[in-house]
Amino acid sequence: MKTLAVSFFFLASAGAAFAQQWEFGGMGGGSFLNHVSASSPQGSATAGFAPGASFGVFFGQNLYKHLSGEIRYEYLMSDLSLSSGGQNATFAGQTHALHYDLMYHTSHNESRTQFYAAVGGGMKIFRGTGAESAYQPLSQFGYFTKTQQLKPMVTVAGGFTYRLRPHLFLRAEVRDFISAFPTNVLTPAPGVKYGSILNNIVPMVGIGYGY
Repeated sequence: MKTLAVSFFFLASAGAAFAQQWEFGGMGGGSFLNHVSASSPQGSATAGFAPGASFGVFFGQNLYKHLSGEIRYEYLMSDLSLSSGGQNATFAGQTHALHYDLMYHTSHNESRTQFYAAVGGGMKIFRGTGAESAYQPLSQFGYFTKTQQLKPMVTVAGGFTYRLRPHLFLRAEVRDFISAFPTNVLTPAPGVKYGSILNNIVPMVGIGYGY
C-alpha cells in the first residue's frame, strides 16, 4: 500500500503543474471480470474473479477545450474463483487500481450534458484476503493464496456528465481495466496452464464538483 500512496502523490504533483480548472468526486458501481481457461491433462476448469461492488475517486484538470487529464483510484471487491464440472471454489479477495487518464469530451462548459471517451494506464494490485487451508476444492487446477501482486494495466472508458448546478455534476461511465492474470494470487497447479488476459468491466455512477 506504500507503493500505491507514493505513486498517487507523484501523479497528483505532475498533473498540478498543468491544471487550468479542477474537478473531483466519487463514484460507485459494480465490477465484472471474465474468467480464463485452466487446462491440464486432468481436465479443464475456469479461473477468475467473482462479480462485486466497486468504489472510486477522481481528481482531474481541464487542459484544453476538449481535453482533460485525470488521476483515479478504484477499490474493487473481487473474490477469487475456480469452477469445474459443476463444482465451485472461492476465496475472499480485493483489487486496488491507480491510473492516469486522458479524456476527450464533446465540450467544456458549453452544454449541460457532455459525453467523453478516456484512455489511460497505471497499475492494479490484486490481493487474496481469505484464510488459507490445507484442503481446497479443485486444488488440482490451482491454489488460492493470501498474498498480493501488482500488475500494469491499460484502461479505456466512455461516459457522460450532466450538470446539476453551476459547480455540481452527475457522472456515469463504463470502464474496462485490461491486465495480465495474477498467477501469484491464484496460482496454477503443476501442469496447469491459465489464460493470460483479464478484462474488468466496471460500470459506475457518481457525483463530481468542478471549480
